[in-house]
Amino acid sequence: MVATYANEVATNYDRKSELKAFDDTKEGVKGLVDAGITEIPRIFHHPPDQYNINNTSDSEETQFSIPVIDLEGLSNITKRKEVVSKVGEASETWGFFQISNHGIPAGVLEDIKNGVRGFYEQDTEVKKQLYIRDDFSSPLQYNSNFDLYSALATNWRDTFMCYMAPTPTKPEDLPQVCRDGIAEYSKELMKLGKILFELLSEALGLEPSHLNDIDCGEGLLVLGHYYPACPQPELTLGTSKHADGGFLTVLLQDHIGGLQVLHQNKWIDVPTVNGALVVNIGDLLQLISNDRFKSVEHRECCHQQSSTDRSRSYYQKTILQSTGKLTTVRDYVAYRNQKGLDGNSGLSHVKL
Repeated sequence: MVATYANEVATNYDRKSELKAFDDTKEGVKGLVDAGITEIPRIFHHPPDQYNINNTSDSEETQFSIPVIDLEGLSNITKRKEVVSKVGEASETWGFFQISNHGIPAGVLEDIKNGVRGFYEQDTEVKKQLYIRDDFSSPLQYNSNFDLYSALATNWRDTFMCYMAPTPTKPEDLPQVCRDGIAEYSKELMKLGKILFELLSEALGLEPSHLNDIDCGEGLLVLGHYYPACPQPELTLGTSKHADGGFLTVLLQDHIGGLQVLHQNKWIDVPTVNGALVVNIGDLLQLISNDRFKSVEHRECCHQQSSTDRSRSYYQKTILQSTGKLTTVRDYVAYRNQKGLDGNSGLSHVKL
């Protein structure tokens, strides 16, 4: 009886039609919350993960803590060597670390948080005019789930994105509510990116300018994610398990958090540290470091409070000579977009 019922449910479930109906509203996940739903649609149901959520005891907590690295005092040779060592170790073992005293003013961080939150809290009819899918010529891409029609399960997340380097999106093409915040934050990120690539170069035993000289920090893609309050957070995810495709990602979490990193086959929470930024290695940096630095799988969990993961920023460059095939960032990004967040690494696609 149970098997027959399960089969009937599967037969009656037209996922494609439900996805289209959701997409056609142009209201995203926030539209569902605004409508007052108490049960999430089936398209958002995720299968159980093969890895357990970490439930470490207090004595184990230190063993599974994401490194927090203080960048203050880099002009001091001794301090710089210490920081380079920590950055290298974290990049090799975790693929993730947090940075404090990074130089971006607290006011700039607050402005970008408020700006992204303001974007999603605009009147629905205003946002609908910006909602777009599969038109990559648009200076601002805003929708819910870039891989909506190819993913096995839909994520509880709305997103906008724009390129801010090497050719910045024109101010008039950015929403007024977050225009200034994005522009100022991007300027600060480009300066921080240069410093991070210097530290990573030194950690690889190279000249400080090496990664910057080969244009790893040439491009900057800024994404503003929004995770609305979820009435059934145990059934879905904000972002499926994945690794990032660029060279480096810098993330500003809000106080709610939700980021988890897969470490030693356990999901480890990345706690929010006031004023800190999360940095993680992307696929392209793993490739050009000959797998020394690790692009690690991670995900975003849902909460019953809304969360803005407002500035996930990716550094990219124009061309990559990998340890195997010759590929371009354009081709690699196109491949990853086509396959979506399916939980599988894209690195095998470009390795021999």
